[in-house]
Amino acid sequence: MKKNSRASMSDAQKFSLVRREAIYTGLALCGLIIFWLVAGFGTASLDVKIFHLPLWAVLGTVGVWLVAIFISAILSKILFKDIDLGGDEND
Repeated sequence: MKKNSRASMSDAQKFSLVRREAIYTGLALCGLIIFWLVAGFGTASLDVKIFHLPLWAVLGTVGVWLVAIFISAILSKILFKDIDLGGDEND
């Protein structure tokens, strides 16, 4: 089995990487909650309809899902790294 450069990371480096990913995921969650508040409650006073639904209902539901998918794609493509965390030494 081929070993890559990521396999030679120390436990401290792995922990640091996992911690960084967790922090950015938490920040992404905070950003998503802020978007949900602004999109849902912030647009409630507008009289805009999309497919006969109020704008706040569309942005507060479908909009949040789309933003969450977008954030997840960015995090997985740019930030997250595929590393071997160990545990199965029989390979």
